[in-house]
Amino acid sequence: MRLDKYLKVSRLIKRRTIANEACDAGRVSVNGKTAKASTDVKAGDVVEIAFGEKTVKVEITAIMDTTKKENAAEMYRYL
Repeated sequence: MRLDKYLKVSRLIKRRTIANEACDAGRVSVNGKTAKASTDVKAGDVVEIAFGEKTVKVEITAIMDTTKKENAAEMYRYL
């Protein structure tokens, strides 16, 4: 699955366009490398997102095309 779509579906970032902009600005990295929005992610990858001064680091536990709001947190695990 594309990184920008994963960030939106998992609700780590609310909208796909915002996820795209974050990737273009270099604020998102996958497994320690700066990632583009089109980067493929899979279960087991570590995603790090810089929100201003705060950094969120999560491990992908599941990939789902769609999910309900209540189940979105099952797609990742905070590190």
